Amino acid sequence: MTEKRMSRWYFGGLASCGAACCTHPLDLIKVHLQTQQEVKKRMLGMAIHVMKNDGVLALYNGLSASLCRQMSYSLTRFAIYETVRDMMGSTNKGPMPFYQKVLLGAFGGFTGGFVGTPADMVNVRMQNDMKLPPELRRNYKHAFDGLFRVFREEGLRKLFSGASMASSRGAMVTVGQLACYDQAKQLVLGTGMMGDNIFTHFLSSFIAGGCATFLCQPLDVMKTRLMNSKGEYTGVIHCLRETAKLGPMAFYKGLVPAGIRLVPQTVLTFIFLEQLKKHFGILIIS
Repeated sequence: MTEKRMSRWYFGGLASCGAACCTHPLDLIKVHLQTQQEVKKRMLGMAIHVMKNDGVLALYNGLSASLCRQMSYSLTRFAIYETVRDMMGSTNKGPMPFYQKVLLGAFGGFTGGFVGTPADMVNVRMQNDMKLPPELRRNYKHAFDGLFRVFREEGLRKLFSGASMASSRGAMVTVGQLACYDQAKQLVLGTGMMGDNIFTHFLSSFIAGGCATFLCQPLDVMKTRLMNSKGEYTGVIHCLRETAKLGPMAFYKGLVPAGIRLVPQTVLTFIFLEQLKKHFGILIIS
């Protein structure tokens, strides 16, 4: 008889919230870098600029929207991916092939990206608010105030502005994070050199974070531009053309800060998730 623990459907959301609390300042700086029209400041310069102008706590602007986003976007994608993977794993009596993990990750991420679009848009706006002149600031009190005001002032359609970009990015990130993490963990354990412990979780999630950063950066840049726009883009294709005019590297603007944010977030998310699973997961005896 062997005992193992399976993840509960909401563990992914909780683990992502824990990671978001740790990496939120990096996310905020990434948004600032992506929304500047010309490259004026690098990562460290932008962090110093934010703290000098608005104080250290300004690095946590929009945290409520970030947590709201994790509890919609991440909870959905983890719930879909882990539930279906565990169901298929129990019927197949073995791990899923990698292509199935990729397809499942893409579907889960696309769905999660769509569900999380309203919170994601409010998150981007709250983080970017301090860059605007005082008369143009939106001054949302918290995530729910932002959601309600966008709905009341700009309509339901504006809440889902950039949904296609957010869904596509969600699919890419989930393939990079969840599918690549599962595969990396399977390969690391397959060597027999490491057991199912925190070092394996760290190494696998580090690889997954790198894959996710590279896959989703072009979509992330466009999603941020669309969500933060005040009507200067007519749609996704127009935004793509305008961004392309700045050169191919414009799609990878903020790649280093994105990696510095996404890799630690991926590592922390999976370490938290594995610990939740180990201590509070569903006990399966086979």
